[in-house]
Amino acid sequence: MPTLPPPVRSMQRQIPQMLKGFSRPSGWEITVLVLALLVALPVLSVAANLFVPSGGVWSHLAATVLPSYIANSLWLMAGVGFGVGVGGVGTAWLVTMCRFPGSRSLEWVLLLPMAMPAYVVAYTYTGLLDFAGPVQGGLRALFGWSSARDYWFPEIRSLGGAILVMTAVLYPYVYILARSAFLEQSVCVMEASRTLGCRPWRAFLKVALPLARPSIAAGIALALMETLNDFGTVHYFAVDTFATGIYRTWLGMGQPAVAAQLGALLMVFVLVLILVERRSRGAAKGHHTTNRYRSLPRLPLTGFKAAAALVFCLAPVMLGFALPAAMLTAWAMGSSTVTSDFPALARNSLLLAAAAGAAAVSIAVLLAYAQRLHPTKLIKGAVRLASLGYAIPGSVIAVGTLVPLTALDKSISTLAEQWFGVSPGLLLTGSVAALVYAYLVRFLAVSTNTVEASLHKVTPSMEAAARTLGLGSLATLRRVHIPMIRGSLLSAALLVFVDVMKELPATLIIRPFNFDTLATRTFTLASDERLADAAMPALAIVLVGLLPVVLLSRAITKSRPGDST
Repeated sequence: MPTLPPPVRSMQRQIPQMLKGFSRPSGWEITVLVLALLVALPVLSVAANLFVPSGGVWSHLAATVLPSYIANSLWLMAGVGFGVGVGGVGTAWLVTMCRFPGSRSLEWVLLLPMAMPAYVVAYTYTGLLDFAGPVQGGLRALFGWSSARDYWFPEIRSLGGAILVMTAVLYPYVYILARSAFLEQSVCVMEASRTLGCRPWRAFLKVALPLARPSIAAGIALALMETLNDFGTVHYFAVDTFATGIYRTWLGMGQPAVAAQLGALLMVFVLVLILVERRSRGAAKGHHTTNRYRSLPRLPLTGFKAAAALVFCLAPVMLGFALPAAMLTAWAMGSSTVTSDFPALARNSLLLAAAAGAAAVSIAVLLAYAQRLHPTKLIKGAVRLASLGYAIPGSVIAVGTLVPLTALDKSISTLAEQWFGVSPGLLLTGSVAALVYAYLVRFLAVSTNTVEASLHKVTPSMEAAARTLGLGSLATLRRVHIPMIRGSLLSAALLVFVDVMKELPATLIIRPFNFDTLATRTFTLASDERLADAAMPALAIVLVGLLPVVLLSRAITKSRPGDST
């Protein structure tokens, strides 16, 4: 046997020493990593398509419609960001720190627009404000006008109309987080500012607002992510954005690679938005150095100030919920035609939402519990990787889902033809399973965050007691933790359920042929200008969306430390 050279013998001695620092991955780490990669696969596939040749299609888009996609998306983000910031912060401060007629009821009433999908509100305002609608019709009858040439009226189907609609629907994202931040602030801080001569308005600007800035920035970022995700509103209002461009490129031009590249560019928008939000905080700290909490003193408002506060708080509720709900109800009651397949639409929507909610909660429990048992960098990184989907618009998730599934279907078909001489066709692409998978990728972060927060409240002594009784980790999860966090699991499932019921772009792109949901049928009927017929499925979506509003209102009201109310 030949003698090995000295360098090789030295390497043989060093390899065992090097491997001592590497531990064998546990079963939990392998499970979490596999789940995270499966969930993140659509996002990774979109990013990978950046390097796929697109021929002349990309240069054609860059020379024609891409500038309008970028400009409209930026203007939309700027307008909605400003609107939700002013509306959400202003209403949160008034109902939290001031007392005026109706302020207590407004605490939960201001959440109602969350139940309204933006595209449903867009349909109702179009029916209300277009030329044939009751507003312009009433003006013509009142002033004797005969045609549109006799007067000027703002066009609702425009960029400004889209900004108005999305602001009215998305401001609760900022309201929720801003109000929670104001509720958590210590009275001592506000009293200290008053002793230094700050009047209420100045104390709000100089003390309360800077302390709540991280929460406000996070709320605005969430609202802007939903703005970039929106497809129904901008499509109906003929405002070209990245969401409409991805849809047209995929279904209209038949260019999945280019659609994925547009999606990757939209992902860059989202990532920049997240980075700007985090960098805006800088090194500033917003925590309190006191545990002295008591009921917040409410500033009483009377006269003109009380009336102005009431109008300011009622305006977004009227625009985002009351007026659209009234229009939908009137259309539904006055419509002579009832969709014959409404039961099938409701069944499809409910089954999809239930399946996605159950899958999201099940996987979220595994991820959160694994992170609790083994808080290693690998597991923490995998959990964050699995949560990327919520920051990515639904149209991008849809494209990212179909690209790998189409490749997998082609591979299966090729192997089946080679081995059995039969082509099974497309098994996964355009299936219900693919649709549920896309929902899971999109909304897993919603359930994961809820489950993590709930598990964090369970004392570790519970696990120690279960282990002394001979229970393993899975048995402890099943018999100890899940019964203790059952309420949070139901809340997480409900949040995912409602989000799936409202999701439109992913459903439009991935759904099987001749498979409709309440959201897609509402979109189809409204696109055909059959707004009265679209009222019934739209109302069903709104009624389902009211469920989490009640949960959110109760949770926010009880969130103040030391408050027994």
